[in-house]
Amino acid sequence: MLRTVNRVVLGLVGLVLFLAGGAVLAAGFGAAVPSWWPWGTKHDVLLSRDRRHHWRDQDWWWPVVIAVLALLVLLALWWLFAQLRRARLAEVLVDSGDGEGALLRGRALEGVLAGEAETLDGVARAQAVLVGRRSAPAARVALLLEPHAQPAAALVHLDGQALAHARDSAGLAELPAEVRLRAVKHRARRVS
Repeated sequence: MLRTVNRVVLGLVGLVLFLAGGAVLAAGFGAAVPSWWPWGTKHDVLLSRDRRHHWRDQDWWWPVVIAVLALLVLLALWWLFAQLRRARLAEVLVDSGDGEGALLRGRALEGVLAGEAETLDGVARAQAVLVGRRSAPAARVALLLEPHAQPAAALVHLDGQALAHARDSAGLAELPAEVRLRAVKHRARRVS
């Protein structure tokens, strides 16, 4: 969902800036602009002296300006950190039994989980991604099923074999999984 919100907001901001910049350029080059546009000639200024000093004497003006700017900075920082956040888990904390613990690379566990899922009957291809916290990971698995595969049987085998082996090898009490199933689409062939 964050990806969708990000794209929509970036698209809207880009469109508004593009249109405003184009209108300002058009007015600056002396092209015809709509009558409602506030800057119709190249000698117009963005804020006149009267407009700049109009609200300066009001007691509420500066606190509102500072609050709005602070809110904009916080929203921009939230947006930045949302972009930097990793979608997949880099490492999993494994209980080694000696009280210390060990770190297992997330990509290694994802590769083993996907590889073992691909060996299941009826599975053409598999992808796995670990998400969550390193002490409590969760798996997102995508299975591409052959036409003869039974989805219920594929899920039972995935849970009983691939996910069970991943849980046991990482020493996890549980490994919740979200599984997405798709069928292989074969192109029609001409038979002679």
